[in-house]
Amino acid sequence: MCGIVGIVGRGPVNQSIYDALMVLQHRGQDAAGIVTCQNGKLHLRKDNGLARDVFDAEQMVKLLGNMGIGHVRYPTAGCSSSAEAQPFYVNSPYGIALAHNGNLTNADELKEDLFRTDRRHINTSSDSEVLLNVFAHELIGCASGLDLNENDIFKAIERVHLRCRGGYAAVVLIPGYGVIAFRDPFGIRPAVFGERQTPEGKEFMVASESVALDTQGFELLRDIAPGEAVIITEQGELYTRQCAANPVKSPCIFEFVYFARPDSIIDNIFVHKARQRMGIKLAEKLKRVWGEHDIDVVIPIPDTSRTSALSMAQELGVNYAEGFIKNRYIGRTFIMPGQTARKKSVRQKLNPIDVEFKGKNVLLVDDSVVRGTTSKQIVQMARDAGANKVYFASAAPPVRFPNVYGIDMPAASELIAHGRTEDEVGEWIGADRMLYQDLDDLIDAVQKKGKTHVDRFDTSVFSGEYVTGDVNADYLVDLESRRNDDAKQDSPVAHNVIGLHNDA
Repeated sequence: MCGIVGIVGRGPVNQSIYDALMVLQHRGQDAAGIVTCQNGKLHLRKDNGLARDVFDAEQMVKLLGNMGIGHVRYPTAGCSSSAEAQPFYVNSPYGIALAHNGNLTNADELKEDLFRTDRRHINTSSDSEVLLNVFAHELIGCASGLDLNENDIFKAIERVHLRCRGGYAAVVLIPGYGVIAFRDPFGIRPAVFGERQTPEGKEFMVASESVALDTQGFELLRDIAPGEAVIITEQGELYTRQCAANPVKSPCIFEFVYFARPDSIIDNIFVHKARQRMGIKLAEKLKRVWGEHDIDVVIPIPDTSRTSALSMAQELGVNYAEGFIKNRYIGRTFIMPGQTARKKSVRQKLNPIDVEFKGKNVLLVDDSVVRGTTSKQIVQMARDAGANKVYFASAAPPVRFPNVYGIDMPAASELIAHGRTEDEVGEWIGADRMLYQDLDDLIDAVQKKGKTHVDRFDTSVFSGEYVTGDVNADYLVDLESRRNDDAKQDSPVAHNVIGLHNDA
């Protein structure tokens, strides 16, 4: 999972891109990068680490120019070396830089084609470099001359969509021309764009989430549609075109469950309101299946579940309390490689407030349960803090299948709900009772029927149905061999990311 941003301004854009990356930091804490352009010359800074650590005053003053793109990264493919930090650059044609959020499901096939047919060399194991080279090659074939025009670029993106499969949202910088953004034909990964008026003229911005626009004073125009491309020239001209033959709006539902900031709007869905409705739906299910419950207090697992937990408590008519204090300087746990590091980090990350648990029947609410190791320790913390009974509720259905579109969820065998019933999960984590959201209720909560239009959501982590139609059993077996804990412990990712999370 990554965050992307692109700006074409009337003055220096380095500070605005940096500020946007800071509010998109939740989408990736492994690496950060910015490339800007002045008078046709690119200025690049990227490295491992949080945005605040990668960029200092000395680095920022070197990022000259009125247009640029930025990226924050958590790797789902490749390794964690600084060489794989984004944006990537290729010098032919024109000199192109690209930043990408998502995952190409046919990256291996494309890499082979790029070498044998396109005569291009891929220097990393990142599918983002693959995407960049596919776009560069197609642009050569579509360019009508030395000077680019919007039709050349739109044709190249049409061909990218024909070659690339999976989930992807990308921003591209072409020196002397402008910034381009495009989204996969299913719209799995999010991207929005907006504008702001300045005394010098209109400026444009593209980003993964609307919150990045809000904080910089940009007005959200709309989402980039599935399969659509947006071109913003250096002169501030805006062009848009649908570049996919049969787009199907299928955003990843897990964005609304967990990844997106609550103050973002994605595909015309207000994330905060969606999470409120998740809590209401979960409360309604609890009343159906439990009847006369004995819950004294609802306590969220901070931070993402707070909204759902509060609306759930209100719907149930029981008390809501903050029972855990979160250390915000410890990284997310379910994407940390290696059980040893993951177990160590949970207790560093959360500490219970004993008075909220002692002698009470507690319902703990989390946004989801992935591996279950974190949930198990949290249940035990609640017991150690004096809880009489500990119940556990998930605002999402059981996560039983890996994500292949850009979220580094573990191999299927490492998902606690894979091959287990809901009651068996509850028993494994040590809860007195376990409650999961139903998938239909989650879809209703996110979509808000009659208000937002989505053809279908990507619910693959819950249902095992992959919307792109190209994910088969062999692909998942290969994916598991690369994503399981043993593989990660033997790779540079494990050592680099463990160090980052423990030191951040």
